[in-house]
Amino acid sequence: MAELFRMPAVAADAATAVLSAWQVAEGASFTKDDALVSIETDKAEVDVAAEQDGVLLKTLYEAGVEIEVGDPIAVLGAVGEQAGDLDALLAELGVGAPVAAPKAVRRDVPEAPAAESPAAPAPSASPCTGEPERGGRVFSSPLARRLAREAGLDIESLTGTGPGGRIVRRDVDAAVAARPAPAPESAVAPAPVPPAACAVPQAAAPAHTGDHEDIPHSRMRRAIARRLTESKQHTPHFYLRATCAVDELLALRQRINAVSPVKVSVNDLLIKAVATAHTQVPEMNAVWQPDAVRRFRTVDVSVAIATGTGLVTPVLRGIENLSVSAIATRTRAYAEQARSGGLRPADLEGGSITVSNLGMYGVEEFAAIINPPQAAILAIGAARDEAVVRDGAVIAAKVLGVVLSVDHRPVDGAVAARWLAAFTEAVENPVRLVV
Repeated sequence: MAELFRMPAVAADAATAVLSAWQVAEGASFTKDDALVSIETDKAEVDVAAEQDGVLLKTLYEAGVEIEVGDPIAVLGAVGEQAGDLDALLAELGVGAPVAAPKAVRRDVPEAPAAESPAAPAPSASPCTGEPERGGRVFSSPLARRLAREAGLDIESLTGTGPGGRIVRRDVDAAVAARPAPAPESAVAPAPVPPAACAVPQAAAPAHTGDHEDIPHSRMRRAIARRLTESKQHTPHFYLRATCAVDELLALRQRINAVSPVKVSVNDLLIKAVATAHTQVPEMNAVWQPDAVRRFRTVDVSVAIATGTGLVTPVLRGIENLSVSAIATRTRAYAEQARSGGLRPADLEGGSITVSNLGMYGVEEFAAIINPPQAAILAIGAARDEAVVRDGAVIAAKVLGVVLSVDHRPVDGAVAARWLAAFTEAVENPVRLVV
């Protein structure tokens, strides 16, 4: 029996989402757990899977539009069911008139071509290449589209090996591996100029004049701007600074990497030091709620990761019980998923503190904005050589500057000061990070 398929709530705090791409053609059958549609929120793009076998009778929106959570976006039927009288079917399901398409929004992935009809005509030969043209919708995962774009591949030129011929990551990887190495410039013959009818269309360029260029806001950039503006307007920040001696920490890292199966970074050790400080000062492991201060029993820490489309902060969970090498493994997995578009909304939710490290850029010190609804963010600068006084003598030492931004509503200054002292102690005596 036909039923409405509604825009799912893929993120807890999302009132709307962008219909990124249909993964099943109108009129086509699907099986349980097949991807039906790709949905994009402020935080990530995800595939929504079918809960049972069926057929996609009718899509109510094209890709690239923003829709309220809970609104109908398609009509699903049982296997073998036909659409019949669509107007009557929609009226029977409580949708009185054809759904008006909202205004299309700019997304961080290319627009998908229109879905093919169930009875698509046979492909015709291209007048430019003589090869068969691929008509209709090319089905691909969001990750495959991103990887193809980064590799400079035309997604429509690939052959899919996923369910129903869908293009997946392994297809892109295979195409990249099979791509011949570029010939020397002197050996490359100039390509003939194609006739006007065969000219390759160019991507639309951002609006610009002779002295500037306007780059439209992506959904993620708008979300970052909104959330951080709200944070500075509504979260009473205060800041604590400390300088940590890291000679022993760097020496410990060198010894760990001599035997560890995964390379451990300084940042991995600092994340473990955050967990140690949270364990010693549990009052910091909390967030502000309208009616209470919520204190957590496990230590969940967000890690700021820069991507080509913006900053994301996936959450490492239960790190008080993880080894440093396990933290390193999870952090690298998140970094790969963030840059390939594979993070899920659930990966970005939770935690009470974020670690943001700009030391690799040579930044000595900076103050970061708290990522709501968390209570703190630790900004880490670069390790540098400085003259320090120890036991009355001036010596050269490696030091690291950190700035702790704190929400004053759930955390008082004295609590934050005790936490920063515990963090500094863990960094300067790092043996406690591995016992």
